[in-house]
Amino acid sequence: MPSTRLDLMNKPESLRTHLLATIGELKHNPDRLMIFIDNGKIRCTAAASLSFEYSFDLQVILTDFAGHPDSVMLPVLGWLSVNQTDLLENLNKSAEGIQFEADILDNSKVDFSLTLSLTERVIVGRNADGNTTIRHPGEPQRTATLLDPAWIPGPQSFSNEWVVPK
Repeated sequence: MPSTRLDLMNKPESLRTHLLATIGELKHNPDRLMIFIDNGKIRCTAAASLSFEYSFDLQVILTDFAGHPDSVMLPVLGWLSVNQTDLLENLNKSAEGIQFEADILDNSKVDFSLTLSLTERVIVGRNADGNTTIRHPGEPQRTATLLDPAWIPGPQSFSNEWVVPK
Protein backbone atom coordinates (compact mmCIF):
# COMPACT_ATOMS: atom_id res chain seq x y z
CA MET A 1 0.00 0.00 0.00
CA PRO A 2 1.49 3.41 -0.92
CA SER A 3 2.33 5.87 1.82
CA THR A 4 -0.17 8.66 2.38
CA ARG A 5 2.59 10.98 3.64
CA LEU A 6 5.03 12.96 1.61
CA ASP A 7 8.33 12.61 3.43
CA LEU A 8 10.77 14.75 1.48
CA MET A 9 13.67 14.05 3.79
CA ASN A 10 14.42 11.82 6.77
CA LYS A 11 15.88 14.36 9.20
CA PRO A 12 12.72 16.42 9.89
CA GLU A 13 10.73 13.33 10.89
CA SER A 14 13.68 11.93 12.83
CA LEU A 15 13.96 15.11 14.89
CA ARG A 16 10.19 15.22 15.44
CA THR A 17 10.20 11.65 16.74
CA HIS A 18 13.17 12.37 19.00
CA LEU A 19 11.65 15.53 20.50
CA LEU A 20 8.29 13.85 21.12
CA ALA A 21 10.12 11.07 22.98
CA THR A 22 12.41 13.30 25.06
CA ILE A 23 10.44 16.44 25.95
CA GLY A 24 7.90 15.60 28.64
CA GLU A 25 5.46 18.39 27.79
CA LEU A 26 5.15 17.13 24.22
CA LYS A 27 4.34 13.56 25.22
CA HIS A 28 0.94 14.73 26.48
CA ASN A 29 0.27 17.25 23.72
CA PRO A 30 2.26 16.43 20.55
CA ASP A 31 0.24 18.92 18.48
CA ARG A 32 2.18 21.73 20.20
CA LEU A 33 5.24 20.72 18.14
CA MET A 34 5.31 22.06 14.59
CA ILE A 35 8.12 21.56 12.08
CA PHE A 36 8.63 23.47 8.83
CA ILE A 37 11.22 23.35 6.08
CA ASP A 38 12.37 26.79 4.88
CA ASN A 39 14.96 28.04 2.37
CA GLY A 40 15.37 24.65 0.74
CA LYS A 41 18.09 24.16 -1.87
CA ILE A 42 19.42 21.22 -3.82
CA ARG A 43 23.11 20.83 -4.63
CA CYS A 44 24.02 18.51 -7.47
CA THR A 45 27.38 18.34 -9.19
CA ALA A 46 25.99 16.68 -12.32
CA ALA A 47 27.96 13.52 -11.57
CA ALA A 48 27.01 10.45 -13.57
CA SER A 49 24.93 9.10 -10.68
CA LEU A 50 22.94 12.34 -10.12
CA SER A 51 23.48 12.02 -6.35
CA PHE A 52 22.63 15.29 -4.60
CA GLU A 53 22.23 17.04 -1.27
CA TYR A 54 19.26 18.80 0.27
CA SER A 55 20.17 21.95 2.19
CA PHE A 56 17.45 23.61 4.26
CA ASP A 57 16.52 25.47 7.40
CA LEU A 58 14.41 23.34 9.70
CA GLN A 59 12.15 25.46 11.84
CA VAL A 60 10.95 23.77 15.04
CA ILE A 61 8.17 25.54 16.92
CA LEU A 62 6.84 24.65 20.36
CA THR A 63 3.66 26.51 21.20
CA ASP A 64 2.52 27.37 24.73
CA PHE A 65 5.75 25.90 26.10
CA ALA A 66 6.09 26.13 29.90
CA GLY A 67 9.32 24.16 30.34
CA HIS A 68 12.88 25.33 30.69
CA PRO A 69 14.70 26.00 27.37
CA ASP A 70 17.40 23.52 28.43
CA SER A 71 14.81 20.74 28.25
CA VAL A 72 14.58 21.48 24.51
CA MET A 73 18.18 22.37 23.76
CA LEU A 74 19.84 19.30 25.28
CA PRO A 75 17.72 16.82 23.26
CA VAL A 76 18.31 18.94 20.12
CA LEU A 77 22.07 18.98 20.73
CA GLY A 78 22.02 15.24 21.35
CA TRP A 79 20.15 14.71 18.08
CA LEU A 80 22.58 16.98 16.23
CA SER A 81 25.52 15.01 17.66
CA VAL A 82 24.25 12.04 15.66
CA ASN A 83 22.46 13.60 12.69
CA GLN A 84 24.29 16.86 11.84
CA THR A 85 27.65 16.80 13.59
CA ASP A 86 29.07 19.72 11.62
CA LEU A 87 26.76 22.12 13.47
CA LEU A 88 28.62 21.18 16.65
CA GLU A 89 32.13 20.59 15.29
CA ASN A 90 32.58 23.31 12.66
CA LEU A 91 33.06 26.74 14.27
CA ASN A 92 31.73 28.64 11.25
CA LYS A 93 28.61 26.52 10.96
CA SER A 94 27.98 26.41 14.70
CA ALA A 95 28.06 30.22 14.89
CA GLU A 96 25.04 30.59 12.60
CA GLY A 97 23.56 27.09 12.25
CA ILE A 98 21.46 27.04 15.43
CA GLN A 99 19.18 30.01 16.06
CA PHE A 100 16.17 30.54 18.32
CA GLU A 101 13.44 33.01 19.18
CA ALA A 102 10.85 33.10 21.94
CA ASP A 103 7.58 34.99 22.09
CA ILE A 104 6.72 35.46 25.76
CA LEU A 105 3.01 34.81 26.16
CA ASP A 106 2.71 35.28 29.93
CA ASN A 107 4.78 34.61 33.05
CA SER A 108 4.72 30.86 32.50
CA LYS A 109 4.54 30.16 28.73
CA VAL A 110 6.34 31.00 25.50
CA ASP A 111 6.11 30.13 21.85
CA PHE A 112 9.63 28.84 21.23
CA SER A 113 11.10 28.71 17.72
CA LEU A 114 14.36 27.01 16.85
CA THR A 115 15.96 27.12 13.39
CA LEU A 116 18.58 24.55 12.37
CA SER A 117 20.60 24.70 9.14
CA LEU A 118 20.58 21.08 7.97
CA THR A 119 21.73 19.03 5.02
CA GLU A 120 20.76 15.56 3.87
CA ARG A 121 22.65 13.55 1.29
CA VAL A 122 20.87 11.47 -1.34
CA ILE A 123 22.88 8.76 -3.07
CA VAL A 124 21.55 7.70 -6.46
CA GLY A 125 22.87 4.50 -7.95
CA ARG A 126 21.92 1.27 -9.70
CA ASN A 127 21.31 -2.18 -8.25
CA ALA A 128 22.41 -5.49 -9.77
CA ASP A 129 19.31 -5.54 -12.00
CA GLY A 130 20.10 -2.08 -13.39
CA ASN A 131 17.25 -0.35 -11.53
CA THR A 132 17.80 3.11 -10.08
CA THR A 133 18.26 3.12 -6.29
CA ILE A 134 17.97 6.05 -3.92
CA ARG A 135 19.48 6.08 -0.41
CA HIS A 136 19.62 8.70 2.32
CA PRO A 137 22.78 7.66 4.21
CA GLY A 138 23.28 8.60 7.83
CA GLU A 139 25.98 10.94 9.05
CA PRO A 140 29.39 9.76 10.24
CA GLN A 141 28.99 8.87 13.92
CA ARG A 142 31.13 10.80 16.39
CA THR A 143 28.72 11.15 19.30
CA ALA A 144 29.92 13.25 22.22
CA THR A 145 29.65 11.35 25.49
CA LEU A 146 27.67 14.09 27.27
CA LEU A 147 25.21 14.63 24.42
CA ASP A 148 23.32 11.35 24.60
CA PRO A 149 20.61 11.52 21.87
CA ALA A 150 18.34 9.49 24.17
CA TRP A 151 18.66 12.12 26.92
CA ILE A 152 15.54 12.57 29.02
CA PRO A 153 15.33 15.60 31.33
CA GLY A 154 15.27 15.01 35.06
CA PRO A 155 13.33 17.15 37.53
CA GLN A 156 13.26 20.70 36.28
CA SER A 157 14.22 23.26 38.84
CA PHE A 158 17.29 25.38 39.28
CA SER A 159 18.42 23.36 42.32
CA ASN A 160 18.49 20.00 40.50
CA GLU A 161 20.99 18.68 38.01
CA TRP A 162 20.08 17.41 34.57
CA VAL A 163 20.14 13.62 34.35
CA VAL A 164 21.74 11.89 31.38
CA PRO A 165 20.84 8.17 31.22
CA LYS A 166 23.70 5.70 30.95
